[in-house]
Amino acid sequence: MERLPPNQRWVEELPVLHIDTVPPFDGVNWDLTVTGLVERPLKLTYQELLALAKVGSTMDFHCVTGVSVQDRLWEGVPFGTIVEMAGPKGRYATFQTATFYSTSLALEELEGALLAYRLDGGELPQRHGGPLRLIVPRKYAYKSVKWLSGSTFTKEKEPGYWESRGYSDVADPWG
Repeated sequence: MERLPPNQRWVEELPVLHIDTVPPFDGVNWDLTVTGLVERPLKLTYQELLALAKVGSTMDFHCVTGVSVQDRLWEGVPFGTIVEMAGPKGRYATFQTATFYSTSLALEELEGALLAYRLDGGELPQRHGGPLRLIVPRKYAYKSVKWLSGSTFTKEKEPGYWESRGYSDVADPWG
């Protein structure tokens, strides 16, 4: 498989695209909630999230607008850690943001996903989704939710913001 998906071109900088204003973040009045079909619902403060084991993952980033960025270093908590902590009974996760945006993925699509709070060695800028962004490898960026505030585990897949407007639910840059 080619590294650059069809109809994409390499650019140097991550694009800054969003459909709403950047929400405020003060580091205190923020939490990540995990609810729905889980054995153990979670509510983590920002400090509790930062205290979890951190990993780094260098990956390419693909935007549905036709641009790709190589080798971005994302750092944060593996989504698998949240899965272990919550004990989901549903096979889908719907991700909510601090705004009105959402997307849904099957758990198997989330292998290697990261709850990122750092980018390229620094704090994740708010314009790129800080304080917390879901990063889903090998998917278009609209599945990598900015300003992540929660996840709800469900039995059925729920259409997200772009999917309910006709975008591919698969979000495969190569397909």
